[in-house]
Amino acid sequence: MRLLLVEDDDHVAAALSAVLAKHGVAVVHARNGEEALKALLPDRAEPFAVVLLDLGLPDQDGFEVCGRIRKICATPVIMVTARADVRSRIHGLNLGADDYVVKPYDTGELLARIHAVSRRTVPSSAGGGEQPADEGAADEALRLGAVTVELPTRQVSVDGAAVPLTRKEFDLLALLAQRPGVVFRREQIISEVWRTSWEGTGRTLEVHVASLRAKLRMPALIETVRGVGYRLVVPAAGPPASPAS
Repeated sequence: MRLLLVEDDDHVAAALSAVLAKHGVAVVHARNGEEALKALLPDRAEPFAVVLLDLGLPDQDGFEVCGRIRKICATPVIMVTARADVRSRIHGLNLGADDYVVKPYDTGELLARIHAVSRRTVPSSAGGGEQPADEGAADEALRLGAVTVELPTRQVSVDGAAVPLTRKEFDLLALLAQRPGVVFRREQIISEVWRTSWEGTGRTLEVHVASLRAKLRMPALIETVRGVGYRLVVPAAGPPASPAS
């Protein structure tokens, strides 16, 4: 596996690179945002499986770098920062980050997250983007009251207005939307959407649910079932989920 480490502290980068190398991860070190963006430009080298992006960079904010990365490639991005507040996590995920690690972190935890995001997606044969490795959902659209989820195009709209979602936000919504009213256990969601059984992913799930509620402006659409998981509740005014005509 080839990983791009975006970190301005050479000592931190050297120590982390040595640890990752012991686990079969080849690290390319970029010291700032511009170096990272140049490293991600297409070349003949093996593409990066993951970008490990520190937010405290000397030339520009890491959030800005993440947004620029998303404009040029779909490589999974893990943000690394000391900012532990939920708003910062949601902001990072909205910009296209796939995961978010808060310092100080355990090396084993970081390795688990790196391997998790690297196996979540596979290249698409169509447009060079990425899609879930097991995408076997029916080619149809689902109507959930004012919300429409178009599975073939991975588009979501509310009252006809498009709502941009990240890859994992869409995967999570699509999973719940195909069986409205059914309670999905947290472990099941993590297994099907994140392709891992690692318990630490639970916090990432909570952040994605919060982000979906905010983007769709429908907090009651995804209901938390205490001690179990989540379910999608179709608004009373809308019909049950059915193929769009």
